[in-house]
Amino acid sequence: MKVTKAVLPVAGLGTRFLPASKAIPKEMVTVVDKPVIQYVVEEALAAGINEIVLVTHSSKKAIEDHFDVNYELEAELERRGKKELLQVLRDIAPPELKVTAVRQGRALGLGHAVYCARPVVGDAPFAVLLPDVLVEQGTGATNDLGLMTQRFIETGGHAQIMVEPVPEELVSQYGVVDISGIELQAGNHALMTRVVEKPPREEAPSNLAVVGRYVLPARIFELLANTQPGAGGEIQLTDAIAELMKGEGVEAWHISGRSYDCGSKLGYLEATVAYGLQHPQLGADFRAMLARYQG
Repeated sequence: MKVTKAVLPVAGLGTRFLPASKAIPKEMVTVVDKPVIQYVVEEALAAGINEIVLVTHSSKKAIEDHFDVNYELEAELERRGKKELLQVLRDIAPPELKVTAVRQGRALGLGHAVYCARPVVGDAPFAVLLPDVLVEQGTGATNDLGLMTQRFIETGGHAQIMVEPVPEELVSQYGVVDISGIELQAGNHALMTRVVEKPPREEAPSNLAVVGRYVLPARIFELLANTQPGAGGEIQLTDAIAELMKGEGVEAWHISGRSYDCGSKLGYLEATVAYGLQHPQLGADFRAMLARYQG
């Protein structure tokens, strides 16, 4: 029951990021020196997940190309003796990484995008990673996604949903979970009793918002096949998860680090600052540069 597959829905139009996303997939916009989606794939690899299923659109071919081999560029870097750059290029798609792409012909919501991956995922459990959300990751005991997959196995297949507290005035922008008033600490989990997609502030069951990381049993596909359009007229993954809860346990996993919404312009800027400060080569100089703009 090991989790080795992850679905990355990348077919969206990225309207929140216009005009940058007019001709460039929003997932290919760089944070410091790597596209957002590369960070997400690296997060999956660090969690032991090496089979990536891109649910994509005809305008997103650049994403597939990014994880493909560019023989001409590699040969030119090798000819010039640019060994470090050559290794950087090869690290994008290490040998253990397997990337498959399937098309989402119509934009019918996240639930529909996940369902499009069914022929590739099959009957295996899998993760879902929203590619415009960056999650601070570590290795081993500090990798949330890896710990979520371990918890999935320990429970015999209880779905794991990553959550993070958000200000109450923002709950209407997220899927929000109910854990019966339990005070959930970072890095811990609790059974969910309800999940609501974009509730009005006064009706939200908590301030714990779904971050964009899920570990799910294959049974979710059967539920998605029968899920009717919900919020926004789209097939919502949260509605299928709500059905899943009626028959088996679903747990909320409190993120131990923090997330960055790179689908919004302000969230993208915050991620750029955070990841720039942490960059092993550029961090110190970037910090000094930022200091010149303070005051």
